[in-house]
Amino acid sequence: MTEQNQQVSPIKKWFIAARPWALPASTMPVIFGTSLAVVIGGAHLDFPRFLLALVAMVLIHSGANMLSDVFDFKRGLDRVVTPVSGALPRGWLSTRAVTIGAILLFIIGSGVGIVLFLMTGTVLLIIGAIGVVIGVFYTLLKYNAFGDLAVFLDFGILGSLGAWVVQTKSFSWIPVAWTVPMAMLVSAILHANNWRDINTDTEKNVRTMASTFGDRGSLLYYGFLIFGPYAVFLVLIFIPRLPGINMAAMPLTFFLAFAGLFQAGKLWGRAVRRKNPRHPLEFVILDGATSTYNLTLGLLCTAAVWLHFFLKGV
Repeated sequence: MTEQNQQVSPIKKWFIAARPWALPASTMPVIFGTSLAVVIGGAHLDFPRFLLALVAMVLIHSGANMLSDVFDFKRGLDRVVTPVSGALPRGWLSTRAVTIGAILLFIIGSGVGIVLFLMTGTVLLIIGAIGVVIGVFYTLLKYNAFGDLAVFLDFGILGSLGAWVVQTKSFSWIPVAWTVPMAMLVSAILHANNWRDINTDTEKNVRTMASTFGDRGSLLYYGFLIFGPYAVFLVLIFIPRLPGINMAAMPLTFFLAFAGLFQAGKLWGRAVRRKNPRHPLEFVILDGATSTYNLTLGLLCTAAVWLHFFLKGV
């Protein structure tokens, strides 16, 4: 154990191991889905259930992060320490300790999910079970180019849908469709990470969407993921308002989300300058910057829901 390692408190080691900067990607859909359930679904806000749903998502996401780090580290990936590295590359914890920690988080998170199931119903059990399975097998999915889809579902769609069900006790396609823009950005976060690691992933026979597309294709795919949400917003706002279309129209207040376009443009500039960055870490931490953008869009979408609520009462 190095002197630097000795000076790091156990709390900080485990805090970093859980990679908390990634949590907004999974917690915002829970907040958004809860808001939709109350404003659009007409549910009475059950705050204790909301908190339990949020805790369950944090635990499952953190467990998935830690388990992924273990497999990556054992495979020789992510050995270089970056500002967003976990505890393993820093040499703060052993793979055995992090594995045990991840398993405990999955168990506790599943336990919280079971409590919610008993309070809510079978629909939530199905959603939760799918989410846990994806979380446990996330690394296997990631190594075979299904990682982007896994996080799109687990930390995007299922998070919002589960939060809706927790409040309404019923299934709806509204949180599924309306969370797609945010879920796309969750995939963008992972893609930015994998894009940065194309060379090492290829050397270790890890196939991601980034390594499949190559550098040029990854740029176009990243652009689709960060700008595509606005096309989805337009579809969800205008198509349901056409004659003969029987589906819920997204409120016009969601034009508020277009305020995020400026941030998307800045990220696109970083991506384009990847080979000639303005500073050394500009492309290296693109995943972290994309996570911030995801948080911004999530907050804008949630604000749009509540703005619709208040305007209805005027």
